[in-house]
Amino acid sequence: MELLSVEFLSALITIVFIDLILAGDNAIVIGLAARNLPTHQQKSAVIWGTVGAVGIRAIATILVVYLLDIPWLLMVGGILLLWIAYKLLVDQNGHDDIKPGNTLWASIRTIIIADAAMGLDNVIAVAGAAHGDYLLVVLGLIISIPIVVWGSTLFIKAINRLPWIVYLGSGVLAYTAAKMITHEPKVEHFFQSSPLFKWSFMILVVILVIVAGLWKNSMRLRMNANKKSRGTHQ
Repeated sequence: MELLSVEFLSALITIVFIDLILAGDNAIVIGLAARNLPTHQQKSAVIWGTVGAVGIRAIATILVVYLLDIPWLLMVGGILLLWIAYKLLVDQNGHDDIKPGNTLWASIRTIIIADAAMGLDNVIAVAGAAHGDYLLVVLGLIISIPIVVWGSTLFIKAINRLPWIVYLGSGVLAYTAAKMITHEPKVEHFFQSSPLFKWSFMILVVILVIVAGLWKNSMRLRMNANKKSRGTHQ
């Protein structure tokens, strides 16, 4: 991709948006890991913990970008990313297993280890959106660092007030996954022969993921409502 071309800039915006939409867990981990520290040390824990976590994530992402050249791995990564896009909509896991550190270095270590364990979704998504361009990976992460450190808490509040942002983010992930699948060398000729088929497939994938998430969430709300109604009748 040419630097500052429309394709390059759109991919960069996609990567930054993916980093943002998946930053909620990072912000929670950072907050939980640093919550027992004195106020004057919390900022240092947040900054250095995030820098260490992003450094590991950058190396992992570049490694995944390299690995995606292996036959069929691009399709496998795309299918895995579809699952991540779906889980983004329906996952309600807590973070009770994140233990706060009592010292600055313990908190930094907790942030880095927890982020590395939870960061697979981000790594796969960014690697897929970069399409083999290492500069895009590095630029995306550099732009995302200050946003994640200083803006992730605001972003979580925005998501809580505007739930459609999560659906938009899931749609972007599903679109990125569909692009990965259509760019798999083993099947690329099927999609390249007909642009209409390619775009129809990508749009269908995005719609299916969002509809599946909406259906799952509506089923959960219905089940919770039934439990509450049974509880009031007992």
